[in-house]
Amino acid sequence: MNGAAAVINAENPLYRSRKRTNILLLTVSGLAVLFGLFWLVWILGTLLYEGGYALARAALYYQMTPPPGADGGLANAIVGSLILCVVGTLIGTPVGVLAGTYLAEFGKRSWLAAATRFLNDVLLSAPSIVMGLFVYSVYVARVGHFSGWAGSLALALIVIPVVVRTTDDMLKLVPNSLREATAALGCPAWKMIVFVTYRAASTGILTGILLAVARISGETAPLLFTALNNQFWSLNMNAPMSNLPTVIFQFAMSPYQDWHRLAWGGAALITLTVLVLNIVARSLFRRTD
Repeated sequence: MNGAAAVINAENPLYRSRKRTNILLLTVSGLAVLFGLFWLVWILGTLLYEGGYALARAALYYQMTPPPGADGGLANAIVGSLILCVVGTLIGTPVGVLAGTYLAEFGKRSWLAAATRFLNDVLLSAPSIVMGLFVYSVYVARVGHFSGWAGSLALALIVIPVVVRTTDDMLKLVPNSLREATAALGCPAWKMIVFVTYRAASTGILTGILLAVARISGETAPLLFTALNNQFWSLNMNAPMSNLPTVIFQFAMSPYQDWHRLAWGGAALITLTVLVLNIVARSLFRRTD
């Protein structure tokens, strides 16, 4: 008892040293959190302050992008972004899910699976402009014009590594006892994967898909080299297609105040969309846990 009392005694030099170190580290950690939150709140506050007026205007959602000095909205850019994101997700998701399924269910620890995971991680961290340049060189330069298909393909290349990683990780979390029970019933491997492992990991895979959609929603660089832009309504995927990121870039670099207001509105719209997608994805992932 006397030894324990001496250890925790406030007069003990070792106790005082540890207490000072604890207070110092807690203070530094708290300041680091406040530093990060300060910039986050400042960015979100500026977006909502500058873009709130444009978001509140109904014309933003049904009028096309205007010429300088005229009233208008971002309707064609919003619709174009939705089309590009949906098509890109529809192209990239099946490829990502199937590749992740191979890694988790068949490849496992083979050299091919290890190499695939390594290359997938490289793509996951690669700048998005690399995807745009790749699609430009293999598709746009060969067909001779920008198009919605090229933009969707570039976005699909961004979706694939995210979905591959998520599918691989989620399928690994499925207990092997489920697979063994299914095999004991005489079910073939494809039925086990489709009706057992996919069902058990469905929420986690859906979370990864939502995070991939959130990532491609604001990508500008790949679309500058692929879909470019269109000032008019266009649902033709074989022609240049308007999209929010490119319009925001164009309007923000212009000298016109009305374009600046629309750019702030578009940036706020994308930010709120990404925020909602992240909240939904985190809610689904928490439910999975």
